[in-house]
Amino acid sequence: MTAPSQLLSPRIMTRFRPPRFGLDGSPIGELPGPDGDAIATATIDAAYQAGIRFFVTSPLYGRGQSERRFGTALARRPRGEFLVSTKVGRLADGSVDFSADGIKRSLVESSDRLELDVDLVFLDDPGEHTQQALDEAYPVLRELREQGAITAIGAAMDDWRLLDRFVRDTDLNAVLLAGQYSLLDRSAAPLLDRCQARGVAAIVSGVLTPQVLQTDRPEHATDAATILARRISAVCERYGVSLPQAALAFPGRHPAVTSVLIGAASQAEIRADAALVRQSVPAALWNDEELLRLLD
Repeated sequence: MTAPSQLLSPRIMTRFRPPRFGLDGSPIGELPGPDGDAIATATIDAAYQAGIRFFVTSPLYGRGQSERRFGTALARRPRGEFLVSTKVGRLADGSVDFSADGIKRSLVESSDRLELDVDLVFLDDPGEHTQQALDEAYPVLRELREQGAITAIGAAMDDWRLLDRFVRDTDLNAVLLAGQYSLLDRSAAPLLDRCQARGVAAIVSGVLTPQVLQTDRPEHATDAATILARRISAVCERYGVSLPQAALAFPGRHPAVTSVLIGAASQAEIRADAALVRQSVPAALWNDEELLRLLD
């Protein structure tokens, strides 16, 4: 699943490239009721059948339910065929612990729920605990990577500036950015430029926003995101491309972006997203002068 390591700079950086699309495990963890487990397994199976081989979960997703469900569904698959990641620092019970012992405990608990070895481990949105994450949590993960216990280290946040600090000051393999780089919001471009320079894989989530998925975008709308979505959609339609299709394809145009995460809680959602992914976007769309002005 991963490319060979190589020396990218005087600091040791691992070239880590997860698959182009991944399944975000948050909706999987939130599936309710007695049928939740069965629906989760069917959804993950549909994702696998659609070619998805990258699965992102967390102790927080359904208080551990997401990890358990991924472990159950993936147990029947050859382990060398897929990559699984989880997060540390925020535990299943909602507590926050970025201490060295807390990170070790979190990983043990996640591995027990998954019943799988974890490939990629993300520091989960440390926020006010950033210094502790840098001083205590990150060194633990770095040691585990050096021992071969995990393949890669990442940081996951919705604040691109804080992620930029981690890319600058540590030897991360990957970042997971929630929002802030999509057709409607490209504010995180400086972070992606740094990731490209440092050889850090950028994983993007949250590209199928409500404004992108909305089928009726009224002319009288006043919010900037809906107005921009309507204008970009009009350009896309001239090329036979839907706005969701373009939104899924857009992040990967930046060379640092290796993966886009898709959230789904049913087989139907996976199949719909897979159909969008399979449809090619004409190169002419990305060179359209009106679209370039809208994206500027």
